[in-house]
Amino acid sequence: MHWMHDFARHPVEFDQLRYFLSVAHHQNFTRAAEELGVSQPALSRSIQKLEEELGQPVFERKSRRLSLTDAGDLLQSRAHQVLTILEDTKAEITDDGQSGRVRIGAIPTIAPYFLPKILRQFARRYPKASIVVQEDTTDHLIKSCDQGEIDLAILALPISAKHLEVEELFEEEMYLVVAPEHPLVQKEKIRLQDAEPYPFVMLDEAHCLSDNIASFCRERSFQPVVIERTNQLAMVQELVSLGHGVSMIPAMAKELDHSSSRIYRSFSGKKPTRSIAIAWNPYRFQSRLIDHFRCHLRSYAGARSQS
Repeated sequence: MHWMHDFARHPVEFDQLRYFLSVAHHQNFTRAAEELGVSQPALSRSIQKLEEELGQPVFERKSRRLSLTDAGDLLQSRAHQVLTILEDTKAEITDDGQSGRVRIGAIPTIAPYFLPKILRQFARRYPKASIVVQEDTTDHLIKSCDQGEIDLAILALPISAKHLEVEELFEEEMYLVVAPEHPLVQKEKIRLQDAEPYPFVMLDEAHCLSDNIASFCRERSFQPVVIERTNQLAMVQELVSLGHGVSMIPAMAKELDHSSSRIYRSFSGKKPTRSIAIAWNPYRFQSRLIDHFRCHLRSYAGARSQS
């Protein structure tokens, strides 16, 4: 590959690699420029200069989107490695266990219910630390964790990720939620089969909570009839309040719901649960601050399990 010789003669700057990776991720100059906080002409000039230095195009322009050329595909892999080494080296040099940044990812059915109290406690203990939170679906968080874009992901099991370390934190109950006037409210004990005649309101299939519910039901030969799907757990709760159906809600969301327009009931017999876990990339540098945050999570989860 003659362009690799050009690469050696004309060193590429770190910012050029960052700009290139952002464009490759978004497949769009406008969105990449917004993410990077630079003007689109400046970003275009940087990519053009990069291609001149390599002697090869890294992007192939197709109507409204960009795709990587063979050279761009190889560069993307190498650029991730180079920037990862640089970031890890800087983090290791400045690691004092008190200051720095921890980048956390969490799925939408965990982030707003589980993280606020944890983050407040951690901020009081480590006031010099900076915490960045990314809320996304499981698949995206696993990819971000694998590529080093986040340091730690808080997810629900099962997690399919070959290169990540996974540690279970705790298990929580899933509760049936119904409107106050619903017939099931009058029953002293509610079995899963009692909910079978009623339509369910659930999250979209992209959310693992729907998988947890469906798996539990399938194990008991029960297929919930879904009449509505939404992206927000809060919307599921509101739709239940309006009489659109019933649903299952994790304990951490139930505990923060003080509305009188919803009634929560625990199932009798074997209860539906979900397991919360943390995942991280063991091949990335783990700062002392990240270790402290993991310990903080374990401590909080242990106290929760005992309560």
